[in-house]
Amino acid sequence: MARPSTPGGYFDAASTEPPHPAARAALLEALDAAWADPARLYGTARGARLLLDRARARVAGVLGARADEVSFTSSGTQAVHLAVLGGLQARRRAGRHLVAGAVEHSSVLHAAELHERDGGEVTLVGVDRTGRVDAAEFAAALRPDTALACLQSANHEVGTLQPVAEVAEACRAAGVPLFVDAAQSIGRADVPGGWSYLAGSAHKWGGPAGVGVLAVRKGARWRSPLPDDEREGRRVPGFENVPAIAAAAAALVAYRADMAADAPRISALVDRIRTEVPRSVPDVEVVGDPVRRLPHLVTFSCLYVEGEALLTELDRLGFAVSSGSSCTADTLRPSHVLEAMGVITHGNVRVSLPRGVGSEDVDRFLTALPDAVARLRRTTMNTLETGRRSRP
Repeated sequence: MARPSTPGGYFDAASTEPPHPAARAALLEALDAAWADPARLYGTARGARLLLDRARARVAGVLGARADEVSFTSSGTQAVHLAVLGGLQARRRAGRHLVAGAVEHSSVLHAAELHERDGGEVTLVGVDRTGRVDAAEFAAALRPDTALACLQSANHEVGTLQPVAEVAEACRAAGVPLFVDAAQSIGRADVPGGWSYLAGSAHKWGGPAGVGVLAVRKGARWRSPLPDDEREGRRVPGFENVPAIAAAAAALVAYRADMAADAPRISALVDRIRTEVPRSVPDVEVVGDPVRRLPHLVTFSCLYVEGEALLTELDRLGFAVSSGSSCTADTLRPSHVLEAMGVITHGNVRVSLPRGVGSEDVDRFLTALPDAVARLRRTTMNTLETGRRSRP
């Protein structure tokens, strides 16, 4: 298996996976062969259309969907917004009530906020301390006027797998369509069934940024919240980026094969981190489900340390990790996921291991982390002591 051409300390794959070699090769080939408008009828355009159709079929195969159920968007966020708002738009006569997990990605929660501003009602279902929604509580939140339910396949900050199958069964019994944000799990784990709408993002599996996936099941009612357009089955407006889409499809197929072989090894490395960090660093809480989780992701919180300071120190030592909310790391706002779980929200570090990560890189991280935390804690204590002495 080829190792990624990224620094050995890159541990932020949950934000974006390093580019897969299959994506690079497919992109370069398609830039030469598939630049024409796939909606036209002349030869070069038909070639672009064939490549677009092939990419759609390859992605659909991984998702367990039909090719005509899959559309390509400009990002995973756009796919989420189209799925949520399009599902709500199509079922306005059924009701204006939306049910979602409290730890959904911010793109889902922002769509829910827009729905509320437009007069809709939203129920957020809480989670336990592992970040997992209770399927029975979610089912109890469904009402006769519920238009749509939203549940992520796995949490993007702590890696906990959600009970999609159980929730999907409850939604089916209630006649409520289910949207699944699978951005964090596509390629790493089997896509759960029972969904009516599904979204993903290519850069999460080593494809190029700027390609999202929206899947709408046949028979699921959906109406675009945007002006009509002829592209992508009338679901997504705008000229298709065929080279990037081809690269995304090639990366997904290759990445899925990589993970089928390498996920157990990566999961074992995460288990090491989960075990060694609290052993070697005092006052640490490792969060997320230790068993029902994504194979590559672990999150822990360190008392008496600011997350941003710890990130800066680890970056100085050659390690790229994230802290707090994966979407609001530059705002200093506490993570809504950690708050909903009722765990420590400061001094938070998310480690997410990329394809082909070396065990020696994890060894270096585990060696460097205790001293980094100790230095920052000493600095914090010295600053507090200096402030105390300077007060009259």
